[in-house]
Amino acid sequence: MIMNCDDAEKLAVLNAAAAMCAAARTAPKACGVDHIVTAILSGDEMLKVADEMDKISREFNNPIFHRDAENVRASAALVLIGAKEGTRGLNDFCRLCHFKDCADMLRNNACCVYDPMDLGIAVGSAVSIAADRRIDNRVFFTAGKAASRLGLLGEAKLIMGIPLAVAGKSPFYDRERRKAD
Repeated sequence: MIMNCDDAEKLAVLNAAAAMCAAARTAPKACGVDHIVTAILSGDEMLKVADEMDKISREFNNPIFHRDAENVRASAALVLIGAKEGTRGLNDFCRLCHFKDCADMLRNNACCVYDPMDLGIAVGSAVSIAADRRIDNRVFFTAGKAASRLGLLGEAKLIMGIPLAVAGKSPFYDRERRKAD
């Protein structure tokens, strides 16, 4: 069998993406409560996220979403890592959310501080896998925002997107940074 470089690189990206999802799952979680969910997108499903990013760019006159959408289009896969919102039941013992207890936090439609912390740890664990495998990657809140609007991770609203590519030069750096007009 002969596998050409394009096929080998696509396989490497998908294998890394699967390992990234596993790393996100096994990353430490506050109080041992796991609210992390993941998905791997490629092809048309990934392009739907890029299209939604362009829609957001136009809606909010924010060119950063369009710039990042072009990076997603230049990628072989997109890993989504999200956190479903919930509580840990620490109540008045915790109060890091600045509410009286977990019930008060929920009544005020706020977010338990541990969910974004757990998401950050899971994302860090995942991107370390990509880096170890020499897969170009970058964390995009913009792709996560689009994925959230599309409902791609169900009830998870806190989502980060990580596009993956194999290229002679990473498409995720030396990008033009423009401010909204």
